[in-house]
Amino acid sequence: MNAISATVDGADARVVLVAITRHGAQQAARLARSLPRATVCVAAKFADAMAGLDNPVQAYAGAFKDEIGALFGAHDQIVFFVSLGAVVRLIAPHLRSKDEDPGVIVVDDAAQFVIPVLSGHVGGANAWAERLAALLGATPVLTTASDVGKTIPVDILGRELGWTLEAPKINVTRVSAHVVNGEPVAVVQEAGSPHWWTRPTPLPANIQRFARLDEVDLARFKALLWITHAPVDEATWARLHERLVVYRPPRPRVAVGLGCDRGTPLATVAAALDQALQGAGLGRADVAVLASIDAKADEPAFAELAAAHGWPLRFYAAAQLAAVPVPNPSATVLRHMGTPSVSEAAALLAAGGAVLLVEKYKLRGADGRNATVSLAPIPEGAPPANEQGHP
Repeated sequence: MNAISATVDGADARVVLVAITRHGAQQAARLARSLPRATVCVAAKFADAMAGLDNPVQAYAGAFKDEIGALFGAHDQIVFFVSLGAVVRLIAPHLRSKDEDPGVIVVDDAAQFVIPVLSGHVGGANAWAERLAALLGATPVLTTASDVGKTIPVDILGRELGWTLEAPKINVTRVSAHVVNGEPVAVVQEAGSPHWWTRPTPLPANIQRFARLDEVDLARFKALLWITHAPVDEATWARLHERLVVYRPPRPRVAVGLGCDRGTPLATVAAALDQALQGAGLGRADVAVLASIDAKADEPAFAELAAAHGWPLRFYAAAQLAAVPVPNPSATVLRHMGTPSVSEAAALLAAGGAVLLVEKYKLRGADGRNATVSLAPIPEGAPPANEQGHP
């Protein structure tokens, strides 16, 4: 059983509701109706309380303590309708580490309080406690410092977005302490979704966001959270001794919008692409499709670049591009091309999305010709948009 899998606080989590008293069994049955995929483990003499449930029911007849090992091995979340003290004693012989233990939650017999006891963050028990409390009309009792203080949970930041954490354990411990103690913390985000702060309260005042690492005066901050695709060398880890935690968002597939002066060489277009990708912490391996205006369908550099990598090349009519809202429309481009945007609009159309990773990036080559590149992430699970206009 891996308590740190992506399912522990999601819909696929393996949940068991455990009761050893009649009142507990009645409350477990009540909750089970809202969680039809959850298993119910109950003393055999109270199994009649589960009549009519669609849930799997395990009725035990022996000593309850003999059931704990199997529960730990088979489930991601164990919800006990048992007293807190009894649960602590029962689970103690089975504890290994927060990276391996399931979430353990206690609900009192009257279903007034829901208390995450074990693996609140990494195991997802805090999130489940809040969910169960809402279902029961109960009060969640959270004691994890970052939840009580409504600040960043360093060990699981971005987990629901598919981010992975990269740092020695001592760094996570030290940085977590700086966060919950209200000391100055820098968050540098160069990659991934910006929507990682999901609490209803504002980001705490001690946490400051930056777009690039070189914007941060490291002497001013006790800790650094770096969200990036960029490699982190040993010198950087050493320089930021126990102050750095790195997060790796999933690498997006991107659509590349291209524009250029007529006859721009391949070297200039390729250099503009590489620089735009580097600015987003990406590389050519992350490119899924190239796109431009149909007036550029015969541009040799575009065809050569696509052919070299096996990338699809899409072309759109000026009217299609003109209908796409972009952050950097150009009156000059409109006058010459019939649309206020080529690269930004083409990237958005090809991606089938509404946001840009890199807005219009322009490079003037050694020959004096200009190439323009824009990057748009393709929504997860979506194929690149079908070609429209000329193939």
